[in-house]
Amino acid sequence: MMRSRLMTSVTMVAVLAAAPGPMPISTAQARSVTGQGFCRNADPLPRLDPEVHPQQQQLDGAIKAEGGSKRDRSDSMASEPPSLLLLHHHLLLHLHLHLSPPMAPPSPDYDGGVDEAAIAVTGSRSARPMLESASPVTVIGSDMTSGLPASAPPVTGSTTDSRVPPPRPYPRPQPLPQSGILTAGEHDDLLNPELYAAYVNRSGDLGQEVRNLPRVDTTRVLTVKVADRSGQPIPFADVTVTCSDGNSITMATQADGNVVFFPGLDRLSERITVSARKAGQTIADARPVLVANAAGGQLVGLTANQAATKVTKLDLMLVVDTTGSMGDEISYLQSELRSIIASITAKHRQLDIRIGFVFYRDLGDEYVTRTVVFDRDVGRVQGALARQNANGGGDYPEAMDQAMIRAVGQDWRPDAVKSLLLVADAPPHDQLFGRTWQAAEAARAKRIHITPVAASGVADKAEYAMRAMAAATQSRYLFLTDDSGVGNPHAAPAVDCYLVTKLDALVRRVIDTQISGRRIEPEDQEIIRSVGRYDAGKCILPADFQWQN
Repeated sequence: MMRSRLMTSVTMVAVLAAAPGPMPISTAQARSVTGQGFCRNADPLPRLDPEVHPQQQQLDGAIKAEGGSKRDRSDSMASEPPSLLLLHHHLLLHLHLHLSPPMAPPSPDYDGGVDEAAIAVTGSRSARPMLESASPVTVIGSDMTSGLPASAPPVTGSTTDSRVPPPRPYPRPQPLPQSGILTAGEHDDLLNPELYAAYVNRSGDLGQEVRNLPRVDTTRVLTVKVADRSGQPIPFADVTVTCSDGNSITMATQADGNVVFFPGLDRLSERITVSARKAGQTIADARPVLVANAAGGQLVGLTANQAATKVTKLDLMLVVDTTGSMGDEISYLQSELRSIIASITAKHRQLDIRIGFVFYRDLGDEYVTRTVVFDRDVGRVQGALARQNANGGGDYPEAMDQAMIRAVGQDWRPDAVKSLLLVADAPPHDQLFGRTWQAAEAARAKRIHITPVAASGVADKAEYAMRAMAAATQSRYLFLTDDSGVGNPHAAPAVDCYLVTKLDALVRRVIDTQISGRRIEPEDQEIIRSVGRYDAGKCILPADFQWQN
């Protein structure tokens, strides 16, 4: 009985639909357009201005104010006449060029760390709250060159000559704490659709406060599973759903051969057809399906006419909040992430693994986003991680929207497992929830798993946003706990059951699950404590539980 109940719950996944009051911005816009029809596709990823190279950032940022909140700094600069700002800039630049003592040579790279020219950062002193632009997103990577590399000779007649000292290197990284210290739990809302629906209903006040907060309805879903004739899952097959008006949506299966369609978000018609292709060839002919309107999951199976193939590639992108509020845990997180990366690359030597980062803060800080593009050189990306420190911020929300847009917009390979690890302790700004959610929808369209790791400081809005993104992309919500004794107190998550284990082991299990296509549970000796009645990711419900509860 329990096994049957668990298997039924596995097929119940998040359905993103309109709330009774506020609706997701993408859903609201789609429904307001007459004649748009069924089978809605996600909006394109928002575009940002290109990130600024660190050298340019140093020159542009010569007048950065010290102390005070971000609002204080922006207000004081806005009140100063432009001519005085320019004079101030010139005086500081003159003093920097003529009065600064010679600088010491840069410290040697740490653990094969990333060259400054390999990292790009966002200009942070823009007065505009919205940075959307027609300009493409550009980053500087290990195999790319900037327009003005640090080693370039001085240009005659330019402001770059022999009098300008080299840019200050990052402080030499200090030894990091030992990994395996932080503790965490996880919750799979896709395995617990009844409980997640209750959580969303209890959080109704957030929808009144944040207009674009997505509402997740887990009462019904359509899951398509593609397998070969022996029952082995077909990863990365393109599944096309065609609605009754001729419109269609195409989404790719994950490593477990499953792809989830949301009748609310995708606006499916009552009658649809489902087919599958891979490498441009049809592997499963179209079959008609009647979309159920009752609560519960609906599973549609497609049998492919070709054999399943193994996963051979992994793209792992880590999006890390590096504002001051993360200072109590950032050094520990660095150790944990370094250990996780080393463990994954050691365990999966047969995989072609690329790793990248987007570090982010907020408007008015030293940088808004700093991107390290996908790289196969583990030592180089480990060095980039070790060089980060926590600073900036000043208010609770951060520039999560820009970080997610940068990360989702990277060069993800179509034939790789795509995993995005979001490490944060704060939500996006209220007015930018819609843009953050748009990035999450774009990640779903690209078959990217978003796996949040909630640090200390996470409150209602951040948890709600993170869990919605995880559910939409067929992933899980991870959260740090107080069992480690590290950092500020961690708010208890609004989940009914979970196991507490070490963070590094938990993240490895989640990524191994994404690679293998099967859920991996901790060994008994790995469990520190348990909360609620837990059974392989599923919370055991009371016998009298009903959906409307």
